[in-house]
Amino acid sequence: MSLVNALGFWNTSATRHTPIEDVQGIFSGSLVAALGLYVLASAGLLTGSTAGVAFLLHYALGINFGLAFFLLNLPFFYLSWKRLGMAFTLKTFIAIGITSLLTNVQSQVLQIASIHPAWAALLGGLLLGFGVLALYRHRASLGGVGILGVYLQERFGIRAGLVQLAIDLCVLAAAFFVTPPPVVVYSVLGAVVLNLFLTINHRADRYIAL
Repeated sequence: MSLVNALGFWNTSATRHTPIEDVQGIFSGSLVAALGLYVLASAGLLTGSTAGVAFLLHYALGINFGLAFFLLNLPFFYLSWKRLGMAFTLKTFIAIGITSLLTNVQSQVLQIASIHPAWAALLGGLLLGFGVLALYRHRASLGGVGILGVYLQERFGIRAGLVQLAIDLCVLAAAFFVTPPPVVVYSVLGAVVLNLFLTINHRADRYIAL
């Protein structure tokens, strides 16, 4: 019975995840997010937040995306640790590490020969949205703007999805200097899909599990 309770099947505390629930939630969210990033990359698209900056560095300078994504998130851990706690920071660090690793090995287990950029933007944005939502609901994020978005939503009630959308659009505006305009347009579509999905589905008054 203790194993069943640990797995969360009969969790008597509806507002608190068990450790095993957190493990599966963080791994699943990271896996789906990595798949979303791979779909976007397969069409040569970008996204926002630190992932978008990592894409810019990858396309402009040839820097490994997974490594750039991991390193760019490191400064945000101070805000996470000071404002959101050690548990959130640790789970976010793990989620970023898993996502970075899976993004690097994705091409070895999956090959997308051809995909229309509009479909990549829609599918990649939704996959990223599902992945980030899973992480949010297990008190984790993909770092960067995600950390800031969670903090502002919990502190001031500003929707995390709207915070991400505003900053993502700024990141994508910078992409005009690196990629052709059609790529930026499709990338903006993906960012809008991602952040509207989060704005609609990530609400503290609907989901309060810790």
